[in-house]
Amino acid sequence: MPAATALEATTADGALLVRAIILPVVGILLSFVLGGRYAERIAAFLLPAGLCVACIVFLKIWQSETSLSYIVGNWKPPLGITLRADGLSVAMMVAMAIVICLIGVFAHANFDSRVASVETRAPMVFWVMLMAISGAMNMIFFGGDLFTLYVALELLTFAAVPLVCLDGRAETLQAALRYLLFALLGSILYLVGTALLYGSYGTLDIVLMSQRVQIEPATLAAATLMTVGLFAKTALFPLHLWLPPAHAGAPAAASAVLSAVVVKGSFFLVVRLWFDAMPGLLSVAASQFIGVLGASAIICGNIVALRQKRLKLLIAYSTVAQIGYLFLMFPLAADPLHLQYGDVLTGGMLQAISHATAKAAMFMAAGLVYAALGHDQISELGGIARALPMTMFAFGLGGLCLIGLPPTGGFLAKWLLLEATIATEQWWWAIVIVAGGLLTSAYVFIVLSRAMGPPSAPLILRAAVPKYQEVAALGLALLSVLLGLVALGPIDVLQVGRPEAPMAWLR
Repeated sequence: MPAATALEATTADGALLVRAIILPVVGILLSFVLGGRYAERIAAFLLPAGLCVACIVFLKIWQSETSLSYIVGNWKPPLGITLRADGLSVAMMVAMAIVICLIGVFAHANFDSRVASVETRAPMVFWVMLMAISGAMNMIFFGGDLFTLYVALELLTFAAVPLVCLDGRAETLQAALRYLLFALLGSILYLVGTALLYGSYGTLDIVLMSQRVQIEPATLAAATLMTVGLFAKTALFPLHLWLPPAHAGAPAAASAVLSAVVVKGSFFLVVRLWFDAMPGLLSVAASQFIGVLGASAIICGNIVALRQKRLKLLIAYSTVAQIGYLFLMFPLAADPLHLQYGDVLTGGMLQAISHATAKAAMFMAAGLVYAALGHDQISELGGIARALPMTMFAFGLGGLCLIGLPPTGGFLAKWLLLEATIATEQWWWAIVIVAGGLLTSAYVFIVLSRAMGPPSAPLILRAAVPKYQEVAALGLALLSVLLGLVALGPIDVLQVGRPEAPMAWLR
């Protein structure tokens, strides 16, 4: 986060942060005023506008090499609220905005409200919730205090849950309720933790708290409660039980949003909590325990994915596994003897971005396969690669990124993590990373070999797949590959506005 001096005034371009949050809100209000039949057209204008704002903020921070801040109402913390943007937040903001825009292109075929003679529920809900998710994610990226982040996280949750049950089927309603229960449990734990911290330090502002926080029972209890709550929302093993049915049962566009975007919000809050609000408070034992949870997610998620018969369920359990990689950065960054703080943080966030682009492409590809065949049974995918070559190529590229093969973004992310395992002499995490890549390659190979094999019966396509949907999926897959090239470009922007390694970790 920015230095303490960032609390003193709004920076020159700080108003851009407000615009990034306000644009989706304007879109939601216009949708209700004008009616659901206009929701898609409003989203088609405001979501790309939000992407333009995100790119402008990114360029401002990259060129100036300083963070941005905006003091809401000119009331400074601890009484007021400050929006702050550093390298991590703007990189995530741009990535999520790109993913959301391409998902919006893909979703046009399934949620086109203009073709209906009367206003229908599902398109209205989808486009409004998509704009709400965009605004909530921006609020998470820029929120400068823990309570603002709580509000943003709740907005994200209540925008995401309806996407699970858009079709109204009993099984999707059940999955949505399970998701809601896990999310509410996480919210309660997080809110109790923030109350304890406010009682101890009289502020929830992240910069002020980082200067005041001390290792004491109330602080440790608060941090534990908040972390467990965020783990539940992120679906980190073993709190992942809500994710596979929710993601696998939702429409393809909704699954892509949930897996690529929504779970990244709570993960980003974990990073903010431990690396910014409470720097140095994470003990080696606690960081190793978080690493064990991540490793368990990688191994168990991949093994269960290998056993799936449906393509969307395979991808959903793959998400459980890929989430585990995000939490390997904690034991690697908290090593007190061989600190690799900056590279580990960069590797972890690059893994989050690469997973978002690759997994969105894979869910979209799976949705197109289902639309074309009327099912997604892996054993009956024979011949689909010839019928939908662009779709399966997108699936394959996304799979390469998840495996971590060069030159994809997944390779660069895992390479940075592997370098940290060597530098910190924590070789056991390297074994987990490599084993996870091998397991991932196994199920990606199974799907692609089935798809490229001959069909058991003459292949009959139930419906034609729009080319623009295939292009949207392929675009995200290609982006996951091109992310590996950021090593030649703006990878250092992730460290703009970041503090040096916490001195408490050096003790």
